[in-house]
Amino acid sequence: MDATEILKKVRKIEIKTKGLSKQIFSGEYHSAFKGRGMSFSEVRDYQYGDDVRNIDWNVTARTGDPHIKVFEEDRELTVMLIIDISRSSSFGSIKQFKSELTAEIAAVIAFSAITNNDKVGAILFTDQVEKYIPPKKGRKHILRIIREIIYFDPVSKGTDLNTALVYLNNIQKKKAICFILSDFMTQGYEPALAITSRRHDVIGLHIYDQMEKELPNIGLINSYDAETGTAVLLDTSSAKVRDKYTSWFRENIEYFDAVFNRYRSDHISIMTSDDYVKLLLQFFKKRAA
Repeated sequence: MDATEILKKVRKIEIKTKGLSKQIFSGEYHSAFKGRGMSFSEVRDYQYGDDVRNIDWNVTARTGDPHIKVFEEDRELTVMLIIDISRSSSFGSIKQFKSELTAEIAAVIAFSAITNNDKVGAILFTDQVEKYIPPKKGRKHILRIIREIIYFDPVSKGTDLNTALVYLNNIQKKKAICFILSDFMTQGYEPALAITSRRHDVIGLHIYDQMEKELPNIGLINSYDAETGTAVLLDTSSAKVRDKYTSWFRENIEYFDAVFNRYRSDHISIMTSDDYVKLLLQFFKKRAA
């Protein structure tokens, strides 16, 4: 794909997701993710209904009129997008690939963040850290992140979230809001998540396809494991084969739920055919509440 086509696709995602961020998510995002605290802004005349605990007694004594301290939220935050770009992300059976949905959701979050004057960074991972983009502000920076999510060509194929989280813990010293976008078809990341959840606000976004959850009964099919490169002939008419396939998916998601619940980290699942706008909006509102 040439540079013109790449820019066209990135621009298309920008138009769609930037509009959503401004119209729908900016207010909800602001409410869901609080700043680091309150900082002093100014002193003004006391007005009826003001909290008397905020009266500035020094200014009041000097002027002879009651004055009150005004505080505002210290808003600036750092958002880290932890993006799974393993080969399994290049799958979709209904509406779009998991990787395409991941790019759109990441863009919505990123544009919501910079609208609220927050910095955004990214870590792209497979079974190793493939790319680190330091947190910055600005539209051009967000477009770069989107472009990398869509078109970055990873060296490896597998998935190892533990490695990505260890890298995050080493590189990001200040507290950040960390969105992990992955199909979570992996385990063994509990040790690193335990540390990450103590240092940062962690949110897991499980991106999956309906066919991964339940294999349809359509007879013999040629199956290809994108991460291992193994080709297998599957007899989907066999209940045993379908049950084994479903169990594999369920085991990974039960691990995902259990580990995130254990460390009190928010998490949701979004299918490639879902209305992710509705699900994200519900998620932000729930956090704000």
